Amino acid sequence: MRRYARLCGLLLAVTTAHAADSTPKAEIPAPGADGWISLFNGRDLTGWEGLPGYWTVTDGAIQCAETKENSKQTNLILLCSKDNPEKFANFEIRYRYRWITPGGNSGLQIRGRIDNPKMFHVGGYQADIDAGNNHTGIIYDEGGVAGGRGIMSKVGFRTTWDSDNQRREEPLAKTTAEIKAAIRPVGEWNDAVVVAAGRRITYSTNGQVTTELVDDSPKACKDGVIGLQMHGGYTMTLQFKDIAIRFLEQP
Repeated sequence: MRRYARLCGLLLAVTTAHAADSTPKAEIPAPGADGWISLFNGRDLTGWEGLPGYWTVTDGAIQCAETKENSKQTNLILLCSKDNPEKFANFEIRYRYRWITPGGNSGLQIRGRIDNPKMFHVGGYQADIDAGNNHTGIIYDEGGVAGGRGIMSKVGFRTTWDSDNQRREEPLAKTTAEIKAAIRPVGEWNDAVVVAAGRRITYSTNGQVTTELVDDSPKACKDGVIGLQMHGGYTMTLQFKDIAIRFLEQP
């Protein structure tokens, strides 16, 4: 329980930006006997905060929806203990997602930094997904927060960034094409898992590791916030559900 208290923290930038809002922010629930914590109650957005008008709960899922005309690049951000300034560091997070529309881009932000509090935008490591399955499965440096490194680890590869911030790639057991074939199409639920353990980030979808990042760079993200992204510039609808996390000891 003490480990849980250390690892979940207040999103200070959001709280500062919205100091006039005295609404208490709910703490995430205590872990179950198996160590897992549900981050979404299936009914409302308790514990989450985002730009109004884009995020709702529909059919028991968190839904983000925009049109190209009213799109804004933003995130729905998980808020933790109001009294603890520390953030998410080492954990395994599981979630399900499905695209409702054939276009769009999104992802899960981990160890993120709120770089635009007004827009609830989070930069840093992103486990990317897109409706066209072009970028699904990569780890991306959203907003350049992890050093402006763009696609940090591609589908089908283990990518190591060394202490000099130099990149080295080696292929995984399955090819990029084989991994992409495991991603289910628009309208079907995909099961995703992201494990952040020290310098290693592993991203899996439907039981298949899509990519692995080993980040020894001085630009590495060591901890931060969790968020769901809605990328600007699209007409898109996407749903997330069954979001759960368990905390890991520092490797």
